[in-house]
Amino acid sequence: MTGAQTSLSAPEALAPWLTLRRLPDVGTRTQFDLLEHFGSVENIFSAGRGQLEKVLAGKREAIDMLLTGPDEKALQSEFEWLGEPGHHLLTWADPDYPALLREIPDPPLVLYIVGERRLLSRPQLAIVGSRNPTPMGRENAHAFAKSLAGAGLVVTSGLALGVDGAAHRGALEAGGRTIAVAGTGLDRVYPARHRDLAHEIVKHGGALVSEFPLGTPPLPENFPIRNRIISGLSLGTLVVEAALQSGSLITARLAVDQGREVFAIPGSIHSPQARGCHALIRQGAKLVESAQDVLEELGPLVSVAARAVLENTAPERPIDPAATALLKQIGHDPVSIDTLIERSGLTADAVSSMLLQMELNGLVSSCPGGKVQRITR
Repeated sequence: MTGAQTSLSAPEALAPWLTLRRLPDVGTRTQFDLLEHFGSVENIFSAGRGQLEKVLAGKREAIDMLLTGPDEKALQSEFEWLGEPGHHLLTWADPDYPALLREIPDPPLVLYIVGERRLLSRPQLAIVGSRNPTPMGRENAHAFAKSLAGAGLVVTSGLALGVDGAAHRGALEAGGRTIAVAGTGLDRVYPARHRDLAHEIVKHGGALVSEFPLGTPPLPENFPIRNRIISGLSLGTLVVEAALQSGSLITARLAVDQGREVFAIPGSIHSPQARGCHALIRQGAKLVESAQDVLEELGPLVSVAARAVLENTAPERPIDPAATALLKQIGHDPVSIDTLIERSGLTADAVSSMLLQMELNGLVSSCPGGKVQRITR
């Protein structure tokens, strides 16, 4: 696939990308084949029929559309949508395209975004699960999301009923950020009862994301397709509850294929909603009983991701007073977490959460032997 290039921000300058995304009978892989073959989206539209035939053999309608060039009149509704505050189109050529998403086998060519576009490059954890969870499953999704968002991770999910909605709400309750990856065009909210939730996500600094063009309805086949973006944006995926045949297990399998961590919460052996999680654990997913278990596994990964982001962005928000007090206990020599617990009198969960928050803000770094060290700027 071609490397990133500078892209223009005016809606009309995005017309070639919008047209490429809408080519009839042309999937994402072939779109990237075109980019690879011609080197840039501009070169695709300046190519002749014979050149296009080499990649699009037999796809006459798509070739004709490329030869005609972007139809700005047909794209007018997209331009109008992109002209609204907080609406973005992130293309493969954009330097803000999330680095983790670039690594997956089949990344989306473009992403429609409502909200904070740079949030997509922050360290994230995906939380997914049943649309019909047990009361305990719903509570677990909310509690894990609240703790993890409070520690500084962005919580990513799919805006669906059940576990997804509970995870988004848990992150918001913690004052954290959350990303909802939709299976429809972003000119609609599905399910409709989550319209207010979608508004709250954007209002509080989060983002709604979709690869599907405006006007795309909630087609059943599109939801498994979008799951690769949920896992692809994230350092790991936490499955809260899932039946043996569920979209959540698809997301978990995609995460494994993408080389990401997979976590699962165990449940009752008598609950159908726990069988998917138990199957994942038997296949190698990490059994977790608390947010602390997730933080311990992701700690080094978060440190690397946070440092990469912090090279280009300032911390999103100051750390809380308790974390500031803990920072003073660290000093400038490597210190173990057990020592910090002893010095501060805080619980292990509280210390680990605060350390992750400080890593995300570039204040401490992990050292060999499970120790941390203060960063001198």
